[in-house]
This record gives sequence, structure tokens and C-alpha cells, in this order.
Amino acid sequence: MQRFRRLVAAIALAATATTTVAACGGGDNGDDSDAKTLKLWHYESETSAMGVGWNRAIEIFKSEHPGVEVRFERKAFEQIQQNAGMIINSSEGPDIMEYNKGNATAGLLSSQGLLADLSSEADKRGWADKLSPSLQTTARYSDKGVMGSGNWFGVPNYGEYVTVYYNKDLFQQNGVKVPTTMAEMTAAMDTFVGKGVTPLGMAGAEYPAGQLFYQLALSKADRQFVDNYQLYKNPVDFKADPLKYGAETFAQWVQKGYVAKNSASLKAEDMGTAFIGGKVPMIVSGSWWYGRFKAEMKANWDTFLFPGNTLQAGSSGNLWVVPENSKAKSLAYDFIDITLRPEIQDLIGNNGGVPVAADASKISDPKDRKLIEDFNTVSKSDGLAFYPDWPVPGYYDVLVSGFQGLINGSKSPDQVLDTIAKPYAEGVKEITGK
Repeated sequence: MQRFRRLVAAIALAATATTTVAACGGGDNGDDSDAKTLKLWHYESETSAMGVGWNRAIEIFKSEHPGVEVRFERKAFEQIQQNAGMIINSSEGPDIMEYNKGNATAGLLSSQGLLADLSSEADKRGWADKLSPSLQTTARYSDKGVMGSGNWFGVPNYGEYVTVYYNKDLFQQNGVKVPTTMAEMTAAMDTFVGKGVTPLGMAGAEYPAGQLFYQLALSKADRQFVDNYQLYKNPVDFKADPLKYGAETFAQWVQKGYVAKNSASLKAEDMGTAFIGGKVPMIVSGSWWYGRFKAEMKANWDTFLFPGNTLQAGSSGNLWVVPENSKAKSLAYDFIDITLRPEIQDLIGNNGGVPVAADASKISDPKDRKLIEDFNTVSKSDGLAFYPDWPVPGYYDVLVSGFQGLINGSKSPDQVLDTIAKPYAEGVKEITGK
């Protein structure tokens, strides 16, 4: 879900920081050869994997563009999320900016003519060769702003995906083995329940519930379903599998005690801190938690892909976009290119991120390497299925409300499916006219 990682990151970005770095000299910038300033905005914390990698990219850019001043501003996520259209249509906006991928965000701005078409640069610089088809989906948008086809309007340089985090100490103490199939997963959770332990941490007031529902649905899905649901290739029946299976199985997991009923009111931060504190054996959530767990977890922990799934919720990370009215487009393209170089990709990987074009053998920490290898496995098999709230604007809140009701028992699976089906259909009709 396009906001999910950002909701975590926003906690660390409550204050907006601004940094300006400068270099001296001059360079050839093509059509923007007289540009002497590059205004760059993003919302990654300085110590995050992306923040570390992009700081190094700025240093490289400065050394290769003497005479160009880099004006970097770190923005809060919500600041860009809520005001992006107004920001980039202003003379005070950036020349290059990190922005959310998906139909309701980058797709919407591209359809309004606010983002520069990067297609020729993607061809010339070989960006397509570095990104798998799944990753390219979020970079390309039709004239209606629907991702997956059309021109390039953004470029990702990191990825993200949903996985299962587990507490190795709690698994060992309770005699539970890491599951590799759904049957083994439910057997493991039954073991924990039998010992009075709620096996799966959850947060119904934010994205985790929707992620679990989607992962369960994907266990019965194929690429055609993903194309239908996310890209509107064909109508989607919410009362049939795989969505029916996802909702019904989620309800069963609540009934069996795999998920606590009181988690309906919990937020993602509550779920994360419960896992950090050793209170739950597992959570199903995104790779964006990895760095924090690595820094704060005292117990032994690791990850495994959702058992049995060939499709996993996930996508590219957010995009570098270039506003159409940027006065330094060539400089912006050069910076994007630097972030895809092996040096920056390896740096992101060695700091707990998921680079899109790194050599996993260059990642020194075994746990970091496994995170990247799992992502590469999913990405190379075209297994990234994006996020359930992506198809239409405002769908995130619809899903949160629906699955809160499923957790606390106020809604049946059928009622939840009805609740989420109507806004989906209305949103698709508004976008496609069909």
C-alpha cells in the first residue's frame, strides 16, 4: 500500500529539516546547460538506507557537476502527499522530488501534465534494463494516469515488499518450525494458540489488516487477477475467490485466535513495538520495518516469505519524479542516473534497504542479503502484486474501515466485501469511464 511505509517513516520525520550543499565550477547540462542549481526534495530520514544512499549520490553529483548548487530540502511525507500538485506547479517547487507511486498519486499528476515525460531518458540511459517488468509498472502511466503502460513519469531505485517477520526465540521456546506452506503456517499458529500465545500481531486502525487480507487473497490468485484488480483489464467479482477467500480466511483467523480481536483499534506503530518487545511471535508487514527492527530488536528474529504464495504484496519504492516546469531537467536526470549506479545500490543494500539493481553478493550482512535475495526472487518471477489500496483514490480508508469491522466482529466477510466493492467500482468508472 503506497502509504504504508510512509506512515512508519513519518514518525521519524515529524520535523522538516533543510540542508543546502554547494559545489563550484560548471558542466554540460544539455538543454539546461545554463542551469546552476538543482532543487531536490525527499522525505527519507538521514539514517535510513535511502537517506544514506542518496546523501552519497549528492556527493557524487557535486563532484561531477562543478559549479552547480544542490539545494536539498527534507520534507515531511504528509507535506508532499497533501500538497504535491500545488507544490510542483509552483515556481518555488523542486526540480526533482521523491513522490508516491500509483494511480492516485504519480498517475494523477502525470495525467494532469504536471510531470515530465522521462521515456527518452529511460531509453537512452538504460533504466529499463535495470528494472524488472513488475518494477517498471509503477514507473509508467497511461494518458489517464493508470500505471503499467504508457510513458515513463518516474524512476524507482529501491523496492519494498510484504514478508513475515518472526521472533526466532519465541519459535524455539514453543517448538515451532518456520513454515513453508500455508498448512504449516496454520499448524504453527495453532501451536502458539494452544500455549496461550496470540501468534500474529495486528493493527486494524491502519494498513496491516489490509495487507494480511491481500496476502491471503493472493494465495489463491494469479497475474490475471492482479491485472484485473490493479490495472482494470477485466471486471473484478468481490464475491468470488480470491477476494472472497481472503476475507473469509481472515475472519477464520480472528475466530481461531490467530489475530487478537482487540487489535481492531491498534495502529501500525503498536504492532511494530509489540513485535520489538517480544510480545508476538510474528507480524505480516513490509520491508520498511527492517531497519528499525535491526536497530531495536533484542531478541533473535528473521523473515520468511508468506508461505506458498507466488504473488506478494509489494512494488518498487517511491519514485523520483521531475516536474514539467523544472528549469534543470537534465541535472535531475543525471541525479536519477547516479542513484541507480552499483555504488549507491550496494550502499542502500548494506544499510538495510532493498535496492532494485544491486548484486546481493556485495551485501555483507547475511540478514540484509536474505532480505534482498527474497525481493529479487519475487521480482524476477514477476511476483510483485502491488497493494490493495492502489486501484482508486481514497481506497485506503475504505479498506481500513472494512477490516476493522471484520476484526471486532461487527461485520461479516460478505458485508466487508460489499463495503469495499462499491467504492472500488465507482473509482474505476471515474478513472476509465466504463
